[in-house]
Amino acid sequence: MNVVDRFLQYVKFDTQSDELTNMTPSTPGQMVFAEFLKGEMEKLGLKDISLDENGYLMGTLPGNITDRKVPVVGFIAHLDTSPDMSGHNVSPRIVKNYDGEDITLNADKGIVLSPSQFPELLDYKGQDLIVTDGNTLLGADDKAGIAEIMSAVDYMIAHPEIKHGDIRIAFNPDEEIGQGAHKFDVERFGAEWAYTMDGGEIGELEYENFNAAVAHVTFNGRNVHPGYAKHKMLNSMRVATQFAIMLPRWETPEHTEEYEGFYHLVSIEGTVEKTVITYIIRDFDRDRFERRKKELEHLARKINHEFPGCCELEIKDQYYNMREKIEPVMHVVDIAKQAMENAGVPPKVTPIRGGTDGAQLSFKGLPCPNIFAGGLNFHGRFEFVPVPSMEKAQDVIVEIARLVGERQ
Repeated sequence: MNVVDRFLQYVKFDTQSDELTNMTPSTPGQMVFAEFLKGEMEKLGLKDISLDENGYLMGTLPGNITDRKVPVVGFIAHLDTSPDMSGHNVSPRIVKNYDGEDITLNADKGIVLSPSQFPELLDYKGQDLIVTDGNTLLGADDKAGIAEIMSAVDYMIAHPEIKHGDIRIAFNPDEEIGQGAHKFDVERFGAEWAYTMDGGEIGELEYENFNAAVAHVTFNGRNVHPGYAKHKMLNSMRVATQFAIMLPRWETPEHTEEYEGFYHLVSIEGTVEKTVITYIIRDFDRDRFERRKKELEHLARKINHEFPGCCELEIKDQYYNMREKIEPVMHVVDIAKQAMENAGVPPKVTPIRGGTDGAQLSFKGLPCPNIFAGGLNFHGRFEFVPVPSMEKAQDVIVEIARLVGERQ
């Protein structure tokens, strides 16, 4: 089975994660998918296969180098898809030899994937693209990564002339809700380093990411009949909006790029009596990241000075920039760059404007840069993946295994 056939099979599994269940995996579909992949691993003849109660699936492709010790390298992808859009009844199709024009995803609903809105489409003119039917996300994040890893393992089994050490693979739940690495057993995985196949467009290679935190800001109001509310009512929603506009207007996702950080207002739930707003805080620089958190604390104090006892602030760190853990072992990045070049893929070393399981794993002792899986426009109906990008990702995995096998 080739990488495309695997991918088209995998996206049929509904694996949206859900941060509200407080379970691991957070949704039952992820375990169903993990069980399916476990069966596929067994058919391929992998060793040391394990699937724990939390949905972490691991296996080993045994090495075929016997005259010396070779480092154990790992490849990791996540089972879940984003809760931002439905992953139920995904119905992909392949657009053959894309002509550079608009792609109608859903004629009845007038949903069109157009290069006028997504100019990156034109980079893939002449290639086969896998797209959605406009009703769901596609699931290339990260089922493309899973398909690439499984296909690379399958290829190495069929081509024993490719010499490699032990290859560990792992598929984990709940990456999309920031919990993918929480219960990942690094010691059991047993790799010296690994790569998450969870990046975007072809060539991406990432070893630095945002420092990240989430802030919940609660505003406690006081409700009184509006006809008699003068000097009595305290409308928590109005105070919440006052807080929101005190933050820098230009330091938001829609106004930032590259190494610029931001505050992102992700939800508002409120009544006159009580309003809760939630922010995510992001910055590559650790000092600026800490200053952003302190700015929220400063604004909360200002609100409480004007409205005593109104504002409650809770900030929780989520993950940190893995660069500080990767730089001491830069050979893991150099090997990936060389593998891409050998596979005919120009490396694009870029920072991740987001998070990755690799960041948390790096801080747990498993250095783990991120490599492209090939998809674009993740988390929505306009998601697509070029077929050649997935094929090249598979090639890069095989080439990394070969290069590690050659290390003395």
